[in-house]
Amino acid sequence: MIRIPRYFGLVNAFLVDEDDGLTLIDTTMGGGAAAKAILAQAGRPIVRIALTHAHQDHIGGLDALAAELPGVEVLISARDAKLLSKDTSPEPGEPADAKLRGGYSGAKTKPTRLLEPGDRVGSLEVVAAPGHTPGHIAFMDTRDRTLIAGDAYSTLGGVATTAKPNPRFPMPALATWHRPTALETARALRTLDPARLAVGHGRTVEQPGAAMDAAIARAS
Repeated sequence: MIRIPRYFGLVNAFLVDEDDGLTLIDTTMGGGAAAKAILAQAGRPIVRIALTHAHQDHIGGLDALAAELPGVEVLISARDAKLLSKDTSPEPGEPADAKLRGGYSGAKTKPTRLLEPGDRVGSLEVVAAPGHTPGHIAFMDTRDRTLIAGDAYSTLGGVATTAKPNPRFPMPALATWHRPTALETARALRTLDPARLAVGHGRTVEQPGAAMDAAIARAS
Protein backbone atom coordinates (compact mmCIF):
# COMPACT_ATOMS: atom_id res chain seq x y z
CA MET A 1 0.00 0.00 0.00
CA ILE A 2 1.24 3.47 -0.89
CA ARG A 3 0.05 6.43 1.14
CA ILE A 4 -0.27 9.66 -0.86
CA PRO A 5 -0.32 12.56 1.62
CA ARG A 6 -1.37 15.96 0.33
CA TYR A 7 -1.55 19.42 1.88
CA PHE A 8 1.34 18.71 4.24
CA GLY A 9 -0.17 15.40 5.32
CA LEU A 10 -3.58 16.80 6.21
CA VAL A 11 -5.42 14.47 3.82
CA ASN A 12 -4.48 11.10 2.31
CA ALA A 13 -5.25 8.83 -0.58
CA PHE A 14 -3.97 5.24 -0.81
CA LEU A 15 -2.91 3.00 -3.67
CA VAL A 16 -3.41 -0.72 -3.12
CA ASP A 17 -1.59 -3.15 -5.42
CA GLU A 18 -3.67 -5.93 -7.00
CA ASP A 19 -2.97 -8.48 -9.74
CA ASP A 20 -4.96 -6.51 -12.31
CA GLY A 21 -3.66 -3.05 -11.40
CA LEU A 22 -4.12 -0.54 -8.61
CA THR A 23 -7.08 0.31 -6.43
CA LEU A 24 -7.15 3.94 -5.36
CA ILE A 25 -8.81 4.62 -2.03
CA ASP A 26 -10.16 8.20 -1.95
CA THR A 27 -8.95 11.05 -4.15
CA THR A 28 -8.15 13.90 -1.72
CA MET A 29 -9.09 17.38 -2.94
CA GLY A 30 -7.93 19.93 -5.47
CA GLY A 31 -9.34 18.67 -8.76
CA GLY A 32 -6.68 18.44 -11.44
CA ALA A 33 -3.86 18.97 -8.96
CA ALA A 34 -5.03 15.97 -6.97
CA ALA A 35 -5.24 13.84 -10.10
CA LYS A 36 -1.74 14.84 -11.15
CA ALA A 37 -0.26 14.05 -7.73
CA ILE A 38 -1.97 10.68 -7.53
CA LEU A 39 -1.12 9.61 -11.09
CA ALA A 40 2.51 10.56 -10.50
CA GLN A 41 2.65 8.00 -7.68
CA ALA A 42 0.85 5.19 -9.45
CA GLY A 43 3.47 3.47 -11.60
CA ARG A 44 0.81 0.96 -12.74
CA PRO A 45 -2.69 1.49 -14.15
CA ILE A 46 -5.35 2.55 -11.66
CA VAL A 47 -8.25 0.25 -12.51
CA ARG A 48 -10.67 1.26 -9.76
CA ILE A 49 -11.40 4.11 -7.37
CA ALA A 50 -13.05 3.13 -4.08
CA LEU A 51 -14.37 5.91 -1.87
CA THR A 52 -14.75 5.66 1.89
CA HIS A 53 -17.32 8.47 1.91
CA ALA A 54 -18.57 11.49 0.00
CA HIS A 55 -16.98 14.44 1.81
CA GLN A 56 -15.33 16.84 -0.60
CA ASP A 57 -11.82 16.29 0.80
CA HIS A 58 -12.10 12.62 -0.20
CA ILE A 59 -13.85 12.94 -3.58
CA GLY A 60 -12.38 16.25 -4.77
CA GLY A 61 -10.09 14.65 -7.35
CA LEU A 62 -12.64 12.15 -8.64
CA ASP A 63 -13.85 13.95 -11.76
CA ALA A 64 -10.35 14.87 -12.90
CA LEU A 65 -9.12 11.32 -12.33
CA ALA A 66 -12.07 9.79 -14.15
CA ALA A 67 -11.30 12.03 -17.11
CA GLU A 68 -7.71 10.75 -17.15
CA LEU A 69 -8.67 7.10 -16.64
CA PRO A 70 -11.30 6.05 -19.20
CA GLY A 71 -13.16 2.97 -18.06
CA VAL A 72 -12.04 3.19 -14.43
CA GLU A 73 -14.42 1.59 -11.94
CA VAL A 74 -15.86 3.93 -9.30
CA LEU A 75 -17.11 2.37 -6.09
CA ILE A 76 -18.89 3.84 -3.06
CA SER A 77 -21.57 2.74 -0.61
CA ALA A 78 -25.17 3.00 -1.77
CA ARG A 79 -25.95 5.52 1.00
CA ASP A 80 -23.08 7.86 0.26
CA ALA A 81 -23.72 7.57 -3.47
CA LYS A 82 -26.74 9.78 -2.80
CA LEU A 83 -24.48 12.36 -1.18
CA LEU A 84 -22.06 12.09 -4.10
CA SER A 85 -24.98 13.12 -6.32
CA LYS A 86 -25.75 16.01 -3.90
CA ASP A 87 -28.95 14.40 -2.63
CA THR A 88 -28.82 15.30 1.08
CA SER A 89 -32.26 13.98 2.03
CA PRO A 90 -32.30 11.62 5.04
CA GLU A 91 -33.28 7.99 4.75
CA PRO A 92 -35.95 6.26 6.86
CA GLY A 93 -34.66 4.97 10.18
CA GLU A 94 -31.70 7.30 10.46
CA PRO A 95 -31.25 9.01 13.84
CA ALA A 96 -33.49 12.05 14.26
CA ASP A 97 -30.68 14.01 15.90
CA ALA A 98 -28.19 13.36 13.09
CA LYS A 99 -27.09 16.29 10.94
CA LEU A 100 -24.99 16.33 7.81
CA ARG A 101 -21.82 18.27 8.46
CA GLY A 102 -18.77 18.99 6.36
CA GLY A 103 -18.67 19.69 2.65
CA TYR A 104 -20.66 17.72 0.10
CA SER A 105 -19.55 19.21 -3.19
CA GLY A 106 -20.71 16.21 -5.19
CA ALA A 107 -19.20 14.94 -8.43
CA LYS A 108 -20.26 14.56 -12.04
CA THR A 109 -18.76 11.08 -12.13
CA LYS A 110 -21.29 8.35 -11.41
CA PRO A 111 -20.46 5.20 -9.46
CA THR A 112 -20.17 2.02 -11.50
CA ARG A 113 -20.77 -0.20 -8.46
CA LEU A 114 -22.44 0.33 -5.10
CA LEU A 115 -20.76 -1.40 -2.18
CA GLU A 116 -22.25 -3.26 0.75
CA PRO A 117 -20.52 -4.59 3.88
CA GLY A 118 -18.88 -7.92 3.14
CA ASP A 119 -18.28 -7.14 -0.54
CA ARG A 120 -14.80 -7.66 -1.92
CA VAL A 121 -12.81 -5.13 -3.90
CA GLY A 122 -9.84 -7.18 -5.01
CA SER A 123 -8.06 -8.10 -1.77
CA LEU A 124 -10.06 -5.57 0.23
CA GLU A 125 -13.13 -6.48 2.28
CA VAL A 126 -15.74 -3.76 2.67
CA VAL A 127 -16.54 -3.00 6.32
CA ALA A 128 -19.50 -0.93 7.49
CA ALA A 129 -18.26 2.21 9.25
CA PRO A 130 -21.18 4.68 9.52
CA GLY A 131 -21.17 7.72 11.74
CA HIS A 132 -18.81 10.22 10.16
CA THR A 133 -21.22 10.10 7.22
CA PRO A 134 -24.33 7.93 6.98
CA GLY A 135 -22.80 5.49 4.51
CA HIS A 136 -19.14 5.66 5.47
CA ILE A 137 -17.23 2.43 4.82
CA ALA A 138 -13.75 1.11 5.60
CA PHE A 139 -11.61 -1.46 3.82
CA MET A 140 -9.69 -4.35 5.38
CA ASP A 141 -6.83 -5.79 3.33
CA THR A 142 -7.26 -9.51 3.83
CA ARG A 143 -3.58 -10.16 2.99
CA ASP A 144 -1.94 -8.18 5.78
CA ARG A 145 -4.87 -6.87 7.89
CA THR A 146 -4.29 -3.22 7.08
CA LEU A 147 -7.47 -1.33 7.94
CA ILE A 148 -8.07 1.66 5.69
CA ALA A 149 -10.51 3.45 7.96
CA GLY A 150 -11.23 6.70 6.15
CA ASP A 151 -12.45 9.18 8.75
CA ALA A 152 -13.68 6.66 11.32
CA TYR A 153 -10.35 7.44 13.02
CA SER A 154 -7.74 10.13 12.52
CA THR A 155 -4.10 10.16 13.63
CA LEU A 156 -3.09 13.80 13.28
CA GLY A 157 -2.37 14.90 16.82
CA GLY A 158 -2.63 11.31 18.02
CA VAL A 159 -4.97 8.42 17.30
CA ALA A 160 -8.57 9.56 17.85
CA THR A 161 -12.06 8.58 16.84
CA THR A 162 -14.14 11.14 15.01
CA ALA A 163 -16.90 10.69 17.59
CA LYS A 164 -15.38 13.46 19.72
CA PRO A 165 -13.17 16.40 18.68
CA ASN A 166 -9.48 15.91 19.28
CA PRO A 167 -8.21 19.31 20.52
CA ARG A 168 -5.04 18.80 18.50
CA PHE A 169 -6.96 18.22 15.24
CA PRO A 170 -10.72 18.66 15.67
CA MET A 171 -11.82 19.02 12.06
CA PRO A 172 -12.82 15.41 11.26
CA ALA A 173 -15.02 15.18 14.35
CA LEU A 174 -16.59 18.56 13.62
CA ALA A 175 -17.67 17.14 10.25
CA THR A 176 -19.19 13.99 11.77
CA TRP A 177 -22.83 13.25 10.97
CA HIS A 178 -23.78 11.31 14.15
CA ARG A 179 -21.26 10.94 16.96
CA PRO A 180 -22.91 8.05 18.87
CA THR A 181 -22.91 6.00 15.68
CA ALA A 182 -19.31 7.01 15.01
CA LEU A 183 -18.33 5.73 18.45
CA GLU A 184 -20.10 2.41 17.82
CA THR A 185 -18.16 2.13 14.58
CA ALA A 186 -14.87 2.87 16.31
CA ARG A 187 -15.55 0.02 18.72
CA ALA A 188 -16.56 -2.33 15.90
CA LEU A 189 -13.42 -1.58 13.91
CA ARG A 190 -11.29 -2.22 16.99
CA THR A 191 -12.70 -5.75 17.25
CA LEU A 192 -11.17 -6.47 13.83
CA ASP A 193 -7.73 -6.25 15.49
CA PRO A 194 -5.98 -4.61 12.53
CA ALA A 195 -2.24 -4.94 12.10
CA ARG A 196 -2.04 -1.32 10.97
CA LEU A 197 -4.42 1.62 10.81
CA ALA A 198 -4.47 3.83 7.72
CA VAL A 199 -6.67 6.93 7.87
CA GLY A 200 -7.79 9.89 5.83
CA HIS A 201 -5.96 12.38 8.02
CA GLY A 202 -2.55 11.54 9.47
CA ARG A 203 0.12 8.88 9.33
CA THR A 204 -0.40 5.13 9.23
CA VAL A 205 -0.01 3.48 12.64
CA GLU A 206 1.48 0.01 13.14
CA GLN A 207 -0.04 -2.28 15.77
CA PRO A 208 -2.72 0.30 16.63
CA GLY A 209 -4.79 -1.73 19.10
CA ALA A 210 -3.75 0.02 22.31
CA ALA A 211 -4.03 3.45 20.70
CA MET A 212 -7.50 2.61 19.37
CA ASP A 213 -8.54 1.46 22.86
CA ALA A 214 -7.35 4.74 24.34
CA ALA A 215 -9.14 6.75 21.64
CA ILE A 216 -12.40 4.92 22.31
CA ALA A 217 -12.04 5.48 26.04
CA ARG A 218 -11.55 9.22 25.54
CA ALA A 219 -14.66 9.44 23.37
CA SER A 220 -16.89 7.33 25.61
